[in-house]
Amino acid sequence: MSISITTREQAKARARDIRTEQANAGTSISHARALELVATELGYRDWNTASACLSNKPEAPCQLGDRISGRYLKQSFEGRVHAIRELAGGMGYEVTLHFDTPVDVVEFESFSGFRQRVTAMVSGDGVSWAKTSDGVPHLVIEAVSNGNV
Repeated sequence: MSISITTREQAKARARDIRTEQANAGTSISHARALELVATELGYRDWNTASACLSNKPEAPCQLGDRISGRYLKQSFEGRVHAIRELAGGMGYEVTLHFDTPVDVVEFESFSGFRQRVTAMVSGDGVSWAKTSDGVPHLVIEAVSNGNV
């Protein structure tokens, strides 16, 4: 199972999921035990260590300089975070990304429109509110590599 947990709230949500999974399997476990299991999944010694590390991480989906991958206008990309700023009251973030290889943002076969640096507003989970005409988010940040465990 591949999990991407970077905040304490995400870890607690995972613990609730574990409790539900265990209950469905006929085994009842405490929330504290579920938190310990999450800490183990994340590679920490115990929940206290995981909580201390996770609590120091920002809620933003990425940080300045992070290596990232995802989809922009339905095209896969890899690149880095060039800039990020919090929007009013923490409702989301404005991110500027620099793609390693320019992304063709035009679906029409007769011409192309390449972009290497884009700016978009995203929610805390890295998905833009703006969508294409068929409902696909303009930007989805799928993986972040920042050296943190």
